[in-house]
Amino acid sequence: MLILCRKINESVVIDGMITVKVLRIDGDQVRLGIQAPIDVPVHRHEVYEEIQRNNREAATHVRPDVPRLSPPLRSPSAPTAASMPKPTTPTTEQPTTTFAAPANPARAAAPVTAAPCAI
Repeated sequence: MLILCRKINESVVIDGMITVKVLRIDGDQVRLGIQAPIDVPVHRHEVYEEIQRNNREAATHVRPDVPRLSPPLRSPSAPTAASMPKPTTPTTEQPTTTFAAPANPARAAAPVTAAPCAI
């Protein structure tokens, strides 16, 4: 362990990237300022120990097995994917709809054909 003496507003630089500065001394308590890259985690020792304990516990914790689901129930006449008709390929031709003439012969007229709407 390296032991250094520092006064208020004096610093220690670690690896050229981390700076530890003595900000204030109040009796037996020392206030430090730590400047480090964002990807370097900085924790108080007791917090670091708690994180390590939680990580060890999570890594060794045995999870209960999830019960397997039973296979789906099918009736013998239920269609399967293989028995379903295959979809047809759409054509570029626009479909038209023909309406039947009315049942009243007095109002009989030629069938009406409607063109599809442009979208």
